[in-house]
Amino acid sequence: MTASRRATHQSLPDFQASANVELNPLFSRPGESTEFPRFTIPGGESLPSTAYQIVHDDAMLDGNARLNLATFVGTWMEPEAAHLYAETVDKNMIDKDEYPKTAEIEHRCWRMLADLWNAPDPANAVGTSTIGSSEACMLAGLALKRRWQHARRAAGKPTERPNLIMSSAVQVCWEKFCNYFEVEARYVPISEEHRVLDGHALEEYVDENTIGVVSIMGVTYTGMYEPVQEISAVLDAIQASTGLDVPIHVDGASGAMVAPFLQPELVWDFRLPRVASINTSGHKYGLVYPGLGWVVWRDRDALPEDLVFHVSYLGGDMPTFALNFSRPGAQVLLQYYLFLRLGVEGYRAVHAACRDVAEYLAREIGAMEAFELWNDGSDIPVFAWRLKPGHTDKWNLHHLSDRLRMSGWLVPAYPMPDGLADLTVQRVVVRNGFTRDLASSFLEDLRGAVAFLDSADAPFPDPGHGEAFHH
Repeated sequence: MTASRRATHQSLPDFQASANVELNPLFSRPGESTEFPRFTIPGGESLPSTAYQIVHDDAMLDGNARLNLATFVGTWMEPEAAHLYAETVDKNMIDKDEYPKTAEIEHRCWRMLADLWNAPDPANAVGTSTIGSSEACMLAGLALKRRWQHARRAAGKPTERPNLIMSSAVQVCWEKFCNYFEVEARYVPISEEHRVLDGHALEEYVDENTIGVVSIMGVTYTGMYEPVQEISAVLDAIQASTGLDVPIHVDGASGAMVAPFLQPELVWDFRLPRVASINTSGHKYGLVYPGLGWVVWRDRDALPEDLVFHVSYLGGDMPTFALNFSRPGAQVLLQYYLFLRLGVEGYRAVHAACRDVAEYLAREIGAMEAFELWNDGSDIPVFAWRLKPGHTDKWNLHHLSDRLRMSGWLVPAYPMPDGLADLTVQRVVVRNGFTRDLASSFLEDLRGAVAFLDSADAPFPDPGHGEAFHH
């Protein structure tokens, strides 16, 4: 975090410490307070409508979700789904004895995913829902570590210093996993020649302490797929020469719910014997509201039994493998609703429409004099671009991001990870609901912002957003 942003975050609470939340008297009832403390619980009650008005007015100041081109997380579902959500928001996913049908539907969903991802025998696969892909990745990483430990102990070898290999462009949850669970993170830096982890020089990172390799289907920075089949082939060659059998976990937070529908011929999933587990975010291109992830292991051997807890809770024995305990069950039901509602053809149509918009935007932005595309949105509907070298020395992509925000658009600008840390890109995520008409409006505002910045007589001050992403 830069000094200027650090100061902002530190001074904000001090500025507000003595201030109260004030309610317009028109919204209050006679005798009811029009001021509420900001950082302490009020001493008395207020009417439901009053509390609602205060929270509603604060939330109203958030950005418009439809214009947020930064987030991968779904922002729209059909009215029927919203109605189902309201009906089931009280269900606790962990309480499978009290809510057996919700538990059964969870089981159906991950079995459907095991089939979608070509598990050798979906009935012998193992899976679970999670709060999101971050928890799913933690569980997959723990399974890799525990399998490695069991194999080492069986061979009479030490289990200290496990390591996990991944791209420098990996999502931050993997850095957290390695930190929290004491695994050495070995980052393979990306470059202009190797824009994703593609197996290049992988033999320099693998050793007997490697618990696995993470391959990303939809890199957060750019949306590009990492070629899992090529990575698997390199690991096959390493095993042939060294005897080291290294499994792959596919982080398919976005791409595992896109590739089966848009690129069914692409081999990246359980068709590769080396792929031990796959995770995805139901709340990204699974199209569910926030709060849902999935992880599936190819078979029961891939998930060590000693990681599974059997607990007695509210009247029943319940096997569970999770970092969270109580968590909402409504999103699981929403995922099942979407599987029934859309089917394979529906998911294909939704994602194809998003990809068409992404490729249209990429073509138009790539044709602009100021920019150079990093990728074209043909993997998941996400693409990035950089400022063309030599175009200007008066402004950068952070200035452009700020200028677009004035029109309501949230378009992040950030430095690339280790290996290309001196390169700044901007990225657009096209989600369900971002139409061709909205894309045309965005292009109009983008061209206007570039024209304004280009026409300035003097350089703009640095807005200082350079640390927006980390790993």
